Amino acid sequence: MIMEASNVIAIRMAMMEDIESIAYVLRQAFIAYEPLYPPAAFAGTTPTSDKIRERWEEGPVWVAIQNDTLVGTVAAKAKDSGLYIRSMAVRPASRGQGIGRRLLQVCEDFAIHHHHARIFLSTAPYLKEAIRLYEGFGFQINNEGPHDLFDLPLFTMAKPLKEEITLNEQSSHR
Repeated sequence: MIMEASNVIAIRMAMMEDIESIAYVLRQAFIAYEPLYPPAAFAGTTPTSDKIRERWEEGPVWVAIQNDTLVGTVAAKAKDSGLYIRSMAVRPASRGQGIGRRLLQVCEDFAIHHHHARIFLSTAPYLKEAIRLYEGFGFQINNEGPHDLFDLPLFTMAKPLKEEITLNEQSSHR
């Protein structure tokens, strides 16, 4: 089977010059849900490029690139309780290609490498496609907060992680 170049999706660390495109992808991914969001919650979910710049040093940001176009993004922030995943989005026209799953995998790999016990995120109950993606990736709903974002009801989903055992650790257990 020969893959066309248009189907190739690369995931990489974001660069400062990606910020405008990241803000655009976030807005495009959530614009259909804007009527369901209180205005402040929508602004928090779709941060401007200035807001993204302000929080740039808080943790890693990855992007998905297809045909030299940024089509997806995710960011993470280390917290005491694990690696918090935020600002995950895939452009509507690019959904259904496994991009969201690959972005989650990058977060999980990063979390394991940095010895986090789990990854977690918050989402709105009406983001059904995203919730199916998270559940399919092993996330489960829990009772942790936050329970709202500017009056938008939220729930938290988490996935416990198991650190990979290195060959040295395996041989020392024999």
